[in-house]
Amino acid sequence: MTKYLHTMIRVADPDATVDFFKLIGLEEVRRFDSEQGRFTLIFLAPPGQEGIAEVELTYNWPPEDGGEAEQYSGGRNFGHLAYRVDNIYETCQRLMDAGVTINRPPRDGHMAFVRTPDGISIELLQEGYLEPQEPWASMENTGSW
Repeated sequence: MTKYLHTMIRVADPDATVDFFKLIGLEEVRRFDSEQGRFTLIFLAPPGQEGIAEVELTYNWPPEDGGEAEQYSGGRNFGHLAYRVDNIYETCQRLMDAGVTINRPPRDGHMAFVRTPDGISIELLQEGYLEPQEPWASMENTGSW
């Protein structure tokens, strides 16, 4: 038997990334700091899905010599994470109100894409069906996802 545990993404700013995931309904379920390994693991999940559908944020601490924290992009990233939401329009509006760019607006009332502060692509999928609505139906794509 195989059981999904979590998806790990490396992050440069754990606070900004936790705040981002809170906007789409995830909550921090546990955190582990390793002084020896110089990293922090933060696990997030939708309410009631702890241990089922978790995202592990891995933050590698800046070098002890005061150098900059590593930025992750390109080959260190992957396709996307996907979450089903109760109301895609409300979710996208909450994200926009917090300054998040909606890269692929929910023109069809079904699907949207946004990116985390570290550039990880997040797909939002509507639970059930919503009729296309303005301003979403006429919004253009922004950037890539």
